[in-house]
Amino acid sequence: MQNQKKLSYKIWTFLSFGGVSIVLFSAVVIVPFIFGLYLTFTGWDGISGSIPFIGMENYLTLLKDTEFWISLGRTVIYALFSVLLANMVAFALAYLVTGNVKGRNVYRVAFFTPNLIGGIVLGYIWQFVFNRAILMVGEATGIELFSSSWLSDPTKAFWALVIVTVWQQSGYLMLIYIAGLMGIPEDLKEAARIDGCNERKAMRHITLPMMVGTFTICFFLAITRSFVIYDVNISLTNGGPYNTTRLAAMYVYNMAFSSKKYGVGQAEALILFVVIAVIAVSQALLGKKKEVEA
Repeated sequence: MQNQKKLSYKIWTFLSFGGVSIVLFSAVVIVPFIFGLYLTFTGWDGISGSIPFIGMENYLTLLKDTEFWISLGRTVIYALFSVLLANMVAFALAYLVTGNVKGRNVYRVAFFTPNLIGGIVLGYIWQFVFNRAILMVGEATGIELFSSSWLSDPTKAFWALVIVTVWQQSGYLMLIYIAGLMGIPEDLKEAARIDGCNERKAMRHITLPMMVGTFTICFFLAITRSFVIYDVNISLTNGGPYNTTRLAAMYVYNMAFSSKKYGVGQAEALILFVVIAVIAVSQALLGKKKEVEA
């Protein structure tokens, strides 16, 4: 009887503090995910009241949809470059503003500000840069790279997406790297200086190994954000020119809402989710292993 009372008390205490969160999480995440999984087996158009069950037909259609696989492959390449560059820039900025630099708090705010700008607004701002400002630079300098709009060339438009993503994400990741750098014990740094370790060796043997956990977090966040990018994609390039910058999230949205093929769109969204989960979890596990070794 005493054990039952203790168990009841623990359950009541847990529900008192976590019950609302569980209900909200289930309503916003779990239930929609299960319903979306069910929709992958239907031929629903997203509008009609009837939801016909068609089995595996959507997945067979997905396997034959070459445009989806092309957009998914393009997203993987885009994520690779944007994640690597964003983390490199973020770490460099964090290392800079944690040093003995005058006005470093001002720099921190300035570098973080782009992350506060919404993706749609950000895309339109940079659309002006790539369509107008770059042409002015090209006319003034005669540099061929700036002689035409970047958004009208498939290769340049792809790199424009990468640049805007790096510019937006690096400030956010910088804050996490700052926390990691400030968490390194000062006595380790002091011991390294006493032993005659210069800045480069200290970076290699002390700073980087101690930052493995921070790298894991930043790479995980950057990967998950890069794979589901939609707002910057639609406002900056709208998938153009000729759909050469259409990433997976935009393709899935267009399939579900523009083409009214909600079942196929949900199936493609599920594949995208699986790809993100496999890559992100693999990276996190690998980073955790390195963290233990460090």
